[in-house]
Amino acid sequence: MTDVLRRGRASLAFSFFAQGATFALLVTRIPAIQDRYGVSDALLPAFLAAVPILAGVGSVTTEQLVKRISPSVLLRCLQPVVLLALLGVGSGEHLAELGIALGAFGLAVGGLDASMNMLGVSLQRAYGRSIMLSFHAVFSLGGIVGASLAWAGAHWHLALWVSYLPVVAVLLPATLVGSRWYVGGDASPDVREEGEGQGQTVVFKLLLPLCLVMTFAYIGDSTVSNWSAKYLKDVLGSSEQLSTVPYNVYMVTTLLGRSLGDLGVRRFGAVAVVRLGALVAAAGFAVVALAPGAWVGMLGFTLLGLGLCVLVPQTFAAAGRLFPNASDAAVARLNVFNYVGFLIGSPLVGALGDTWSYRGAMIVPMVLVLVTLFYARSFAPQPDRYGGGHERPRTADVGRGSNGL
Repeated sequence: MTDVLRRGRASLAFSFFAQGATFALLVTRIPAIQDRYGVSDALLPAFLAAVPILAGVGSVTTEQLVKRISPSVLLRCLQPVVLLALLGVGSGEHLAELGIALGAFGLAVGGLDASMNMLGVSLQRAYGRSIMLSFHAVFSLGGIVGASLAWAGAHWHLALWVSYLPVVAVLLPATLVGSRWYVGGDASPDVREEGEGQGQTVVFKLLLPLCLVMTFAYIGDSTVSNWSAKYLKDVLGSSEQLSTVPYNVYMVTTLLGRSLGDLGVRRFGAVAVVRLGALVAAAGFAVVALAPGAWVGMLGFTLLGLGLCVLVPQTFAAAGRLFPNASDAAVARLNVFNYVGFLIGSPLVGALGDTWSYRGAMIVPMVLVLVTLFYARSFAPQPDRYGGGHERPRTADVGRGSNGL
């Protein structure tokens, strides 16, 4: 059983890595995509907004699909679609082709994100200890690798398809091979322990606090990814070269925080880690808003990476604990608010910056992150029928994966 879990964890971690690299390759080359297809500045926001909207649709659809298809099988099917859609974005010539490729990417990535986190939640339950942050740490590592490859492609003036093709050629067969060892909580009812999985439904009122935390976390994340460079250059007076550094710093500190986060959860509990993360992230936004110069602003973005990084993985884990016998549905619904945060965050900060000030705009995500403190109790372990409120591995979860292990 231990070997099954280890292989399952490693194969799922590689999927998180591949998705991090794929997503970074797309978002960091948006200017090049705009130039390739001649997308106007007025039309670009519509294309960009369509991706998270369709991803939300994909996540909701996944909730229904996993009633018939296991998350492991769904993930195995969707990851190649996402990779091929990325290649399609880089290979087309007409706006219609870009629309089709981005549409496929959005729908598939919603299901991919949901199914990956479903498997992560069930695998954590099988382990009986916190491992969710480690998966998101690998996602951050993939993002750093993808952003670095995108920088190299831009530096050498490579065509988009030339930049994307080697990555897809490596990751697509590798993820297909790795998918053989997925381990999930998709055991059929006849082999589950007596009384498990019978009639539990996801009560949205109970899930709502986690949905709000997810939204606030991604409003903060999208603020950094979309506005950090502009803020450093236009507000804090940095050079153009220095303005590219904050997002890289943010990604590195996100990786560091997630790599150590599981140890913190095991030692101090999820509630304490979430509260600390919210306080550190709020402090980061305060430093950014009050920074007298670029280097102090950089310190603020560093704190943001260390604080925000723990919120999203722990939110997925908390949903799994809250609805242990309906965790797939809970994760799928919660995942929608990932995209809600992205859709709200960037336009909100931009509108406030244009009508008020960008310094003032940084206060809004700071306040929203602080609201997380009021919902921190939702991250506490849920009492189970064994008593003590701790998770216990289930034989069905451990013994069955996508390939019948």
